[in-house]
Amino acid sequence: MTGIREILARNFKINRQKLGLTQGQLAEKADVSTHYIAMIETCNKYPKPEMLERLAKALAVEPHQLFSVSDTPDESFERLHQAIISDMKQVFQETLKEILSENYKAKDQT
Repeated sequence: MTGIREILARNFKINRQKLGLTQGQLAEKADVSTHYIAMIETCNKYPKPEMLERLAKALAVEPHQLFSVSDTPDESFERLHQAIISDMKQVFQETLKEILSENYKAKDQT
């Protein structure tokens, strides 16, 4: 069983990486030390509520999101499935628009 500190550490690091930030860059953004960020990510430090709000703001997430547990594999698969379908629809629509546009241009030239 994973404890709350491990969940926070994992989510904290994941959200930092999603933003493409190093520990140092996040530390600067949140006005804390790089060591403090590293300590949170390794479960050696647990921020107080005020600090948690500041760190969440720097990560552009709500504080409660740092404590959410990952989806089940089925939920992750379903979300991926829906994203693929959405992307395929968009590509199809864009391709159809291009084809129709080319057909109208060809008719105008004849």
